[in-house]
Parts: sequence; C-alpha cells; structure tokens
Amino acid sequence: MTENIINDEKEFGSIKISNDVIATIAGIAATEVKGVAGKSMGFTGGITEMLGMKNLTKGVKVEITNRVAKIDISIIVEYGVDIATTGKNVQENIKKSVETMTDLLVPEVNVNIQGVNMEKEEKEDELVVQ
Repeated sequence: MTENIINDEKEFGSIKISNDVIATIAGIAATEVKGVAGKSMGFTGGITEMLGMKNLTKGVKVEITNRVAKIDISIIVEYGVDIATTGKNVQENIKKSVETMTDLLVPEVNVNIQGVNMEKEEKEDELVVQ
C-alpha cells in the first residue's frame, strides 16, 4: 500500500494518504454520476465486472507525484446515455471530490468506457416474451 505525504509541515507531524484512499474517493465519485452503471475491472483479460460498494478501488489507478494526482478509471455506462457527457461528468466529479477531500491537485482524470449496460432493456424484453 503506497502512501503519499500530503503536508511538509513538521510542527505536528506528517499526514499520509494511501493511494487506495484516493482510489476509493474516485470510485465513489464516479458511481455518483447519472448514467454510470458500474466500474470495470480494467484492461486485464478484457473481463468486466459490475462492482458493488466492497470493491470501490477496482478499475481505478492512481499515481501521485509531488501532491499532483493522475487518475485512470474504467467504467460501464447505461444504455441510451450520452457517453461523452457522462465521461466529462465523471471527470469533473472525481476531480472535485479528490481535490476537496485531500488537498491534492488533480489535473488529469482519464475515463475509459469499457462497456454499455443493457440489463434494463433485456429485462423488459423478457417480460414481453413471457
């Protein structure tokens, strides 16, 4: 677990925030955006998985250098949403949440759309067939 020192003041000691904490904040912020169905496991094996609250850091990569955070996140969107707008909203919400909660600068949030969730449409089709 990588930790990053957030303050340089030694009056009371240092504050360290784990990359997992940043990833959790980013994961929650992404799932708050309307149109996001879930997060993807990422690039490994092409396998995507809808994730619940227990796996908030899955599909999120965080790199921190000199109090600047670069965040990559893989998500799945709902069928029918404007994908570009949803991606921009995810970027903005992650940036705002991480900067507000950690005092880090977040100049870069890369959103990778890994899939489209069509579950609602499939359920409606099942109801019609039966």
